[in-house]
Amino acid sequence: MSPAEKTRPTGRGSLRDSVLGEDLIFLLARANALALAAANTALAQHGLKARSYSVLALAADGVRPTQRELAEFLRLDPSQVVALVDGLEERQLIERQTDPADRRANVLVATEAGRDLFAQAQESARDVELGLLATVPPKEHERLAELLRLLAFPD
Repeated sequence: MSPAEKTRPTGRGSLRDSVLGEDLIFLLARANALALAAANTALAQHGLKARSYSVLALAADGVRPTQRELAEFLRLDPSQVVALVDGLEERQLIERQTDPADRRANVLVATEAGRDLFAQAQESARDVELGLLATVPPKEHERLAELLRLLAFPD
């Protein structure tokens, strides 16, 4: 064992202080993993996970997305979106409607039950967000959101 290895801290703190602790890609991935785990735990009481919540949110928002638009926006394979939509439709939370602008495409619209469930789930999601941001000064919350939007939507 080298002298440097003898004085190097061990355990959890040493991992945080490792080269990855300064790696932006790793930090984003870890923050994402922590956020997804917390969101999925909170959303489970509503029978949702982060992905199904995202689909329901967009349908409830009235933007009437197509499944193709959802796949691109959520960065999911179209087959994953089909499964998410099918699950929400089976629960009568959303419905597929013919797109008046393109009769070959369907848009997704939340049902009344879907809008009600979304409102409840949104409260749970906000609680998770506040919990995750507990260590970030409140005045920095909007700045963090701005920076994440720049990364998420570079165009």
